[in-house]
Amino acid sequence: MNMAKQPQQAVVTGGGSGIGLAIAQRLASEGHAVTVLGRDIDKLRQAVSDIQGGKMEVCDVTDKASVKIAFGQIGPVSILVNNAGIVSTAPFHKTAPETWQQTMDVNVMGAVHCMQEALPAMKEANRGRIVNIASTAALKGYAYVSAYVASKHAVLGLTRSLALELAKTGITVNAVCPGYTRTGIMEQSIKTVAGKTGRSAGEAEAEFARANPQGRLIEPDEVAAAVSWLVSDEAASITGQAIAVAGGEVM
Repeated sequence: MNMAKQPQQAVVTGGGSGIGLAIAQRLASEGHAVTVLGRDIDKLRQAVSDIQGGKMEVCDVTDKASVKIAFGQIGPVSILVNNAGIVSTAPFHKTAPETWQQTMDVNVMGAVHCMQEALPAMKEANRGRIVNIASTAALKGYAYVSAYVASKHAVLGLTRSLALELAKTGITVNAVCPGYTRTGIMEQSIKTVAGKTGRSAGEAEAEFARANPQGRLIEPDEVAAAVSWLVSDEAASITGQAIAVAGGEVM
């Protein structure tokens, strides 16, 4: 079966907004049956109204039982995009153990739980696509977000290890690593920087944009385009890779 042409059952975690929503919309526009997972039912309902034929399941990816119930409702999945993630900012010595635990629970264990639920059906069908939305923080360090950086490095390591385990199957596992992207989280970061430094919102945004050699923020649709390719048949030989969508920030 040609995954690039035939509709597939797709799940996007954290699909209620930002990058996740853009990915869900792109996959749905290509004919896939898309279900978005998230904790905020109001946000999910709004998202589904913007996704062609979209469905939703309220799910806390940090809770293995919750994930199991959600996937039981959805049925066999051919495409899994692990996008749910959180980030908090603080100097390393002020980052509380609770912050570390929560960050790892969402960013790492959330992906683990979902992959463990999706893989049995993929293995039975001998085909599948898993895309983990990591970050340039999976490829380099950033100050004041040590827990986030550590979690995204873990996601990339997990991606590479699982890709090798599944290399002789029709299942691929890859990571997409966006740079600073224009999302609600970024808007909040811009407001925080502006508030703490007295800069304007435009000046704060320009500071983030300077990390990208192209001098701009990444758009969510650009990340979605990379995911679209990775889940297609054309990317059948691409596995265990970290695809940076960052304007040359990392190479």
